[in-house]
Amino acid sequence: MRLTKLAKEQLSKFLQPGDSAIDATVGNGQDTVFLAMQVGLSGQIHGFDIQDDALINARQLIEKQAPESNVELYLAGHEKMDKHLPDNMRSNSAAAVFNLGYLPGGNKSVTTRTNTTLMALDLAWAKYLKPRGMLSILCYPGHPGGQEETEAVGDWLIKINAKVITTRSLGPVLHLVQK
Repeated sequence: MRLTKLAKEQLSKFLQPGDSAIDATVGNGQDTVFLAMQVGLSGQIHGFDIQDDALINARQLIEKQAPESNVELYLAGHEKMDKHLPDNMRSNSAAAVFNLGYLPGGNKSVTTRTNTTLMALDLAWAKYLKPRGMLSILCYPGHPGGQEETEAVGDWLIKINAKVITTRSLGPVLHLVQK
């Protein structure tokens, strides 16, 4: 089973209509649309990406698959979520999704970075996830800087002292953490 599918399968157990969630790495919008469909019209999704192309692709996918959903996209790094998320998201988000690496089909030299990823994980975990909320982190060690980022995420997970379910495939690593 693909790790993206496994992550969605597990997240679907935690997300309810009316929930709020964060897509920390929007990419082409697959996770954003999934989250929007899980929380329904009464829920809210906030997504972050640093590439215009990613947000354009995501908006097109949202318009096709979840046109009436309540989705806000920000041209900003995930480490800046605190500057964009509304106050009602604090300690109230059912999930935060991190699909690290680079934009599929995009410029492979533009990737998530260890320092900003760790800042964003700290924010999502400490300020935005509600009790029993789910954090999904999919790491890709195969790109330049990816192995360092994957190892740093593993160290971060030890630091927060939470129960983590880790699944590995030929390269990517999925961490699922319930708060």
